[in-house]
Amino acid sequence: MASPSPSPPVLPVSNPQTATESQSQPQPASRFLLSYLSDSLRHSLSQRRPWSELLDRTALSKPLSFSEATLRVRHNVSYFRVNYYVVVSLVLAASLLSSPFSLVLLLALLASWLFLYLLRPADQPLRLLGRTFSDFETLSLLGAATFVLLFLTSLGSLLVTAFTLSVALVAAHAAFRVPEDLFLDERDVSQPAGFLSILRAAVAVPPAAPPVPARG
Repeated sequence: MASPSPSPPVLPVSNPQTATESQSQPQPASRFLLSYLSDSLRHSLSQRRPWSELLDRTALSKPLSFSEATLRVRHNVSYFRVNYYVVVSLVLAASLLSSPFSLVLLLALLASWLFLYLLRPADQPLRLLGRTFSDFETLSLLGAATFVLLFLTSLGSLLVTAFTLSVALVAAHAAFRVPEDLFLDERDVSQPAGFLSILRAAVAVPPAAPPVPARG
């Protein structure tokens, strides 16, 4: 009498749906924002020019006319735009560090916008002191707080003074820096000059590729 054949071994089966759900868990908004800002800042700083080239005193000379100074400013701002942005940021940071009260006000204002509006889930209304606020009411309160802090405290005057000083410093350097030895590639010429161009490049999203039609 033949012995019964052994049953085949049972192989463990994983649920692909569960694995897919575990891998596609949504990333927290705060972590995503910090990661995006970090990558954008790293990408922008990688495009800066050498500081020795910016601080070369042998390339400084007085412009002969106002039109020549304007032309120098246009070329130098296009070429050193990331370096100038860093200079403006350092001047603003030094001004805020010299006034701790203004620094605390600015941090409180930024934290209010982040946690009460930008990072708050869209399906969860704001609840404070037992009351529910709509998005319009939240924006109105944040806008009013921003207006008060910027125009009725020392924070606004400090930011305006620091920004004006940094822009004057950048404009003076750009007007006296001879751009004869600076060569701009096509990408630099096509991009708009100015400090806001860095912000535009940081938030620019490449267009999606057109869908490929299915073959019949």
